[in-house]
Amino acid sequence: MQMNRFMAHVVSILAAAVLLFAFSETTVASGEDSGAVYVLTNQTANAVMVYARAADGTLSFSDTFPTGGAGVGSGADPLGSQGSLVLGWHNRLLFAVNAGTNDVSIFSVEGLKLRLLDRVPSQGQMPVSIAVRDDLVYVLNAGGTPNIAGFVIDPFGGHLISLPGSTRPLAGGHGSAPAQVAFSPDGDVLMATEKNTNLIDTWTVSDDGSAENPRTTQSNGATPFGFTFTRRDDAIVSDATPSALSSYEVDDSGKLQLLTGTATDGQKANCWVVTTRDGRFAFTTNTGSGNISSYFVTKDGLLSLLDPVAGVTGSGTAPIDEALSSHSHFLYVRDGVKGRVDGFRVENGTLTPIGSAGGVPQGAQGIAAR
Repeated sequence: MQMNRFMAHVVSILAAAVLLFAFSETTVASGEDSGAVYVLTNQTANAVMVYARAADGTLSFSDTFPTGGAGVGSGADPLGSQGSLVLGWHNRLLFAVNAGTNDVSIFSVEGLKLRLLDRVPSQGQMPVSIAVRDDLVYVLNAGGTPNIAGFVIDPFGGHLISLPGSTRPLAGGHGSAPAQVAFSPDGDVLMATEKNTNLIDTWTVSDDGSAENPRTTQSNGATPFGFTFTRRDDAIVSDATPSALSSYEVDDSGKLQLLTGTATDGQKANCWVVTTRDGRFAFTTNTGSGNISSYFVTKDGLLSLLDPVAGVTGSGTAPIDEALSSHSHFLYVRDGVKGRVDGFRVENGTLTPIGSAGGVPQGAQGIAAR
């Protein structure tokens, strides 16, 4: 029976107090200046690697926690996606895709420890990206006939409950090669990118959590890949060909209006993009160039290139996934070739290297930070 969304929110508010109390001891122990970085191994026996983050941003390996499912690790970018490992519910829950077993795992975050709460079918084939907002979760499936599928978080047990009738196909069909799904900050719109068709799909989110009123927009640049939102609900999308970023105004109906078209960085094959917490700066990894570019973002969502080589991962590297710490003081980039995570201090849009942490297996995909 479908869970009533209004009642779910009421229950969520009550349960949040329970969850916060349960985790309060861990929060005090870890301190506001410390945190963690998570990497999805995407191996046959899939798992999440946890790195402890010190106050200065440096990382040290802590532990590995199995997802219970299987990945499909091979090459530098096996899933071709952004958002395969994401934090939600005020960083208290961690969600991971198991592309090899067509399911999703959910963990509770307890300091540097993870506790597996649930593993559920993704309602499709080869899940590659997850969107989380409050108690609502959507999974992007890239295999077979690509689709999105919705779930509700049980606030007491941390289980994922499939939202009946929420599965939606992508506009591009079988060959769309989707890269990411995410909610707009206000939760009114759900968005997904299609690499092969150069399409951006949007849906409005109804009161019961269903994705409705599908729209399709032709991407301004070729190969739309990863994307992020500003605090004002403007979308910043990476265009892998050419290596560039574009920005769009997203209204409540899911309609996209181009703001900045194809602001190139002069590098090769950017795919992943993140914005700082204050919304002023965007960073994109250039996989083919071994570096990271920075952009300035105006309050109206307009983009301008700040530094084409703001950070360097080095010759022979392939900077892939990236994640910012909770307060955007540090940026972490997973290298798809060297098996490491590179760290940078973020200061007014500039990046300063702070060292690397190794041990990441070939074929890994996905990174999250707090």
